[in-house]
Amino acid sequence: MTRHIATRNRLFLLLFLGATLFGTPLSAQVSYLYCGRIIPISGEPETAVTVVVENNKIARIEKGYSAAPAGVQVFDLKNKTLLPGLIDCHVHFEFEQNRNSYNERFLFNDADIAFHSAVYARRTLESGFTTVRDLGGTGVNISLRNAINAGWATGPRIITAGKALSITGGHGDATTGARWDLFDIPGPEMGIADGPEECRKAVRNQIKRGADCIKVCATGGVLSLARDGRLPHYAADELETIVKTARDLGVDVAAHAHGDEGMRRAVEAGVVTIEHGTFMSDATMDAMIKKGTWYVPTLTAGFAVSDSAKNAPGFFPEVVRVKALAIGPQIQATTARAYKKGVKIAFGTDAGVYPHGKNNLEFVHMAGAGMKNTDILRSATLDAATMLHLQDKIGTIETGKFADLVAVDGNPLDDINAMTRVTFVMKDGKMIVYR
Repeated sequence: MTRHIATRNRLFLLLFLGATLFGTPLSAQVSYLYCGRIIPISGEPETAVTVVVENNKIARIEKGYSAAPAGVQVFDLKNKTLLPGLIDCHVHFEFEQNRNSYNERFLFNDADIAFHSAVYARRTLESGFTTVRDLGGTGVNISLRNAINAGWATGPRIITAGKALSITGGHGDATTGARWDLFDIPGPEMGIADGPEECRKAVRNQIKRGADCIKVCATGGVLSLARDGRLPHYAADELETIVKTARDLGVDVAAHAHGDEGMRRAVEAGVVTIEHGTFMSDATMDAMIKKGTWYVPTLTAGFAVSDSAKNAPGFFPEVVRVKALAIGPQIQATTARAYKKGVKIAFGTDAGVYPHGKNNLEFVHMAGAGMKNTDILRSATLDAATMLHLQDKIGTIETGKFADLVAVDGNPLDDINAMTRVTFVMKDGKMIVYR
């Protein structure tokens, strides 16, 4: 008898520990969301709906305002529009551009960067973005992702590239413009790779460190101190090696690209996304449509750097100011052309180039590029989730998906500016913002 009791107690203990270790509560946490309007993305909008959340999943979607059982958390969103949690496919949590940015690399340790990045992550989540793709920093972004997943920090679900890959002296080489004796010469371990063999090693190294995807600088950029922003930086065989190595290890490649030649090479090599795409030609757009390549425009960053270059004397070093003036205004026109042609577009802002938490401005800029409101909303939900291979978990309001939910004042199908008025945020079934 004693043995049976001991066995039963051990079994109970194992079940308890299993539930605790694997994050499954012993009793469900239930929330009722009374929604005046929902835009499920995959179906037609509905009015007067109750969304029932159990633990971190959407359990049921019921017409009308269902009576909530005693003790259940109720959120009154009857005057709001509910959407799936928003997705930003291009952020940089490790920095935020300011007048002192070019000195901070000499002043900040990784611990300093980590504390800043945690603040930026929380600010982004509170603005409605429950999932992001971080496309490069020092590698602190990998630790930030892990901390959020473990519950040590509050922020969106992060898909991270770790550190971006760059040629020597390219857009991702942080030693460019510094005294030669201040830094060791960076190599593949630091993401600086020249030639196919180094490129292969650089990809493997980032994945070893925990990267979920790879980001390659296929051309020059705006904010780096290198003088060119448009010329191609990787040869075709180097890009092909990067993409093949990443594919062999089960991850996608995103390509930063402003100039057309570098972006065409990246598309032909098989990258999954083109970031920025400023001077994209019609021929490259046609190649992207044929290959199924996604375009992530980052309009907010383009407007931000152009504005700072024009109106804030001394904000940028001169070499950067000239590039910002030339590149920033062009991105919206390119987005308009790509959209009309039928290039697949995923929402991304390049947050960090402008202040984190203002990601919602991208909705307004995409409308300015001629995109329909329905397509803009899809780009930040289902389409972004599809690009990230997460469409079975997030991106729509459906039973069984993660309870990542956002409510706004107004109807964004009629007025896209409603997306700048976020009043409720839930991630994984946990309320983050309710006002």
